Amino acid sequence: MDTVVERELEIRLVLSPERSIPVPARLGYRSADPYAVHITFHINSEHPVRWTFARELLVEGVFRPCGHGDVRVWPTKTHGRSVVLMALSSPDGEALLQVPAAQLSAWLERTLRAVPPGSEGEQLGLDDGLAELLAQ
Repeated sequence: MDTVVERELEIRLVLSPERSIPVPARLGYRSADPYAVHITFHINSEHPVRWTFARELLVEGVFRPCGHGDVRVWPTKTHGRSVVLMALSSPDGEALLQVPAAQLSAWLERTLRAVPPGSEGEQLGLDDGLAELLAQ
């Protein structure tokens, strides 16, 4: 059975140290794709923007800086609030996003209850598929 864990929240797009704008977003996780998390940004365009990256990267980024290349994540405080910053880079541009740490952590905890760390491979059914292939 595929378990889906989603959460709508407002992420802030950081334009400068003094200015940011709200961006509605949806965090998504599916046990059928247990290593990945998805963030869909609902911007004023015909098609939403979707990013997919490792759940482990986001979990680690809540506690310490991690990632390199296209996705970097790190915790910080802004105006006395705990937030997680995500720096996303693509050929189309770059974005610095600020996510409330408590909301992100609560959602991640739900994904970790759905598929505990270390058990992701069991969700894929690789052993069953391999056994079936070898039995032929």
